Amino acid sequence: MKPDLRTALARKPLVGDGAMATYLYQLGLPVGVSFEEFNLLKPDVIADVHRQYAAAGAQIIETNTYSAQQNKLARYGLEKKVEEINAAGVALARKAVGDGVYVVGSIGAVRGGAGKNIRTAIVKRDFEEQIGVLLSSGVDGLLLETFFDLEELSLALTLIRKKSDISVICQFAVEDPERTHDGIPLAEAFRRLKGEGADVIGFNCRSGPTGILRALETIPANLSLPLSVFPNAGIPDYVDGKVVYSATPEYFGASALRFADAGAKLIGGCCGTTPEHIAEIAKALQGYLPAEQSAAPAPAESPAIVVEEAPAPVEPPTHDAEPSIVDLVRERHTIIVELDPPRDLDITKFMAGAQALKDAQADALTMADNSLAVTRMSNLALAALLKERVGIKPLAHIACRDRNLIGTQSHMMGFDALGIDHVLAVTGDPAKFGDLPGSSSVYDLTSFEIIRMIKQLNEGIAFSGKPLKQKAKFVVGAAFNPNVKHLDKAVQRLERKISAGADYIMTQPVYDPELIVQIAESTKHLTVPIFLGIFPLASGRNAEYLHNEVPGIQLSDSVRQRMSGLEGAAGRAEGVKIAEELLDVAMAHFNGIYLMTPFMAYEMTVSLTEYVRTKSPSLNRNPAN
Repeated sequence: MKPDLRTALARKPLVGDGAMATYLYQLGLPVGVSFEEFNLLKPDVIADVHRQYAAAGAQIIETNTYSAQQNKLARYGLEKKVEEINAAGVALARKAVGDGVYVVGSIGAVRGGAGKNIRTAIVKRDFEEQIGVLLSSGVDGLLLETFFDLEELSLALTLIRKKSDISVICQFAVEDPERTHDGIPLAEAFRRLKGEGADVIGFNCRSGPTGILRALETIPANLSLPLSVFPNAGIPDYVDGKVVYSATPEYFGASALRFADAGAKLIGGCCGTTPEHIAEIAKALQGYLPAEQSAAPAPAESPAIVVEEAPAPVEPPTHDAEPSIVDLVRERHTIIVELDPPRDLDITKFMAGAQALKDAQADALTMADNSLAVTRMSNLALAALLKERVGIKPLAHIACRDRNLIGTQSHMMGFDALGIDHVLAVTGDPAKFGDLPGSSSVYDLTSFEIIRMIKQLNEGIAFSGKPLKQKAKFVVGAAFNPNVKHLDKAVQRLERKISAGADYIMTQPVYDPELIVQIAESTKHLTVPIFLGIFPLASGRNAEYLHNEVPGIQLSDSVRQRMSGLEGAAGRAEGVKIAEELLDVAMAHFNGIYLMTPFMAYEMTVSLTEYVRTKSPSLNRNPAN
């Protein structure tokens, strides 16, 4: 007989299972349907997924009931099948894995980050109904997962404790590694849940291993409560019409040991994980002995540079005033620097960084448009401030995600009125992966279409086809990811973007000198300039995070070895040194240089901007530049 779940979790680390919905998607099942209804429609498929995870080494299996609540099922006309779907979910899991594996009933948040838009009475009704069915169906415990707000998680836990003394695992999904979505410090939230009867508390979803490690380490060691972690398999990417995740099973195995050293007693996987990821976790934890010290704090996650597409050729705009970056880069080395808009209302550091980069003579400052679907200050407003206060050329990203056709044209007309004419057109990461997952992704336009429509404004024609009385003068960029297995195919896609009207290209960061040479050779026939991306590394853990969790970024083995174990000033210094070596190669082949600022450490990109200007013969020939 296995011990009860509460006893087992207090002992050595246990292996949880991996994702259900994203794994079903990988297996070919459609999106836009209720995956929980598959308990009734495709029971063999659900049971087989449970068996695969158990065979991989999972000691705890979650029922396929995460969204099996009346309010969520109502979207599919299934609100009267709450009991049937939940009961079937428990029965399928139990039959698939037998009595030797723990089966926990999965319960997701009803609000799911939607704030007060769903009344508390409805939330309570849905929790009570689902909890009652799962308990009566004979689960070994209950898993409250992907909760954003302490208030809602506390409500669910309280309702369970009124009915049962069963083991309860509580898991937050957090964007900020220090507090919940409703602003409660994580340490305080954990203490409150412990006092309300939680047996295990932890994190799942929203972040890969690095982000969850950072959140985990904000929890005080004296909490004396088992911790749980179910990270995503890195940041999702959209490749050839499918959502893919970048973190490998081997990386998850290595991460499992860091989690265990940091006090986690339940380690599994969330979105993007598969039985292969769980197998590596199980292998890593086999015979695990605690390290003498817990893992060191992990760095914040860095934004990925989104790689996009585009559609039909248009004549390039003319420029009567100051030269565009396209004009400049055809004559000399030209430097674009990326600086993230703030996530709060304080622009002090952003403006200080912008001024420092202007003083270092960067040619343009580029700002993402809520990258990774995380809410940041409007880059339209910041672009206007940069022109007015700093006097540096702004280059704004324009994402398809947040605006419909009306909003996109209005946004572009506003840019034109302010004289902000340099943009990078991107699709934008899906809203459900950001800090407001309850919001909608619009996607009225694809990245191909948004480039075509912006270039149409240059002809003085509105999206509707009506005349605009005068022409805009937008210089439109597209992005390019050269960190791929087949560079020739990536270049073919790049050719499509250029034929669609892209005036210039900005690449994902490159960390391999040989690849820089290959890119130059493979793209020498192209008619538009390329700005090669260089992203200085901040630490050894930052290097491992980028390599393993961020789509489109691959570090060479030598770079990872050089950064290994370096933190703080030593890590930043080595990161700048590596970037300088990459710049030496890049500047020999490209006039366009695209520097990305890590964690708002603009001193690093200021130093690299000055390095380019010092080393560039074309800039040194003309002191006025």
